[in-house]
Amino acid sequence: MKLKDIMKKIASIFIAIIILSSCQDSSAIDSPHLENFAKRSVDLKSNDSLESGISYLSVYSQIYSLSEHRTHNLTVTTSIRNTNLKDTIYIEKAEYFDTHGESIRSYFKSPIFIAPLETVEIVIDEIDDKGGTGANLIFEWQIKRGCQEPFFEGVMISTSGQQGLSFTTAGRRIK
Repeated sequence: MKLKDIMKKIASIFIAIIILSSCQDSSAIDSPHLENFAKRSVDLKSNDSLESGISYLSVYSQIYSLSEHRTHNLTVTTSIRNTNLKDTIYIEKAEYFDTHGESIRSYFKSPIFIAPLETVEIVIDEIDDKGGTGANLIFEWQIKRGCQEPFFEGVMISTSGQQGLSFTTAGRRIK
């Protein structure tokens, strides 16, 4: 084999390594896909006419596979839905917790509004495994009295080759 051919193979391998290593961007864990919550920010002054609540949503950034020693990562899409036809709802807090109940991150600093029939989403990347097998989100919210409560739903999905895995969870009011 000629030196020229060997150099071409080494260059090809080097380029392949660079391409493959650039495919996974680990910075996504540090800066999750956040909707521009600043444009939804509202100033909720103490308003006695609004009813407050807290809801819990279980999500899974990982599930066990084959045994308790092997896990499979999942992408989580969290939907915050306003099922009201005419009334706006307000989400004061959306906080993500890991399996051990430790806070991982809050998704916005001030309350946001969600217009009638609108859905706002939070996406947790598949490579973000910080939540583990028992992750959850806590939502604090306010609505007008007599208004439908917000609906919280999680969709977890992962695909590998021709195999796919997906399931959903629904939130529940805890306070």
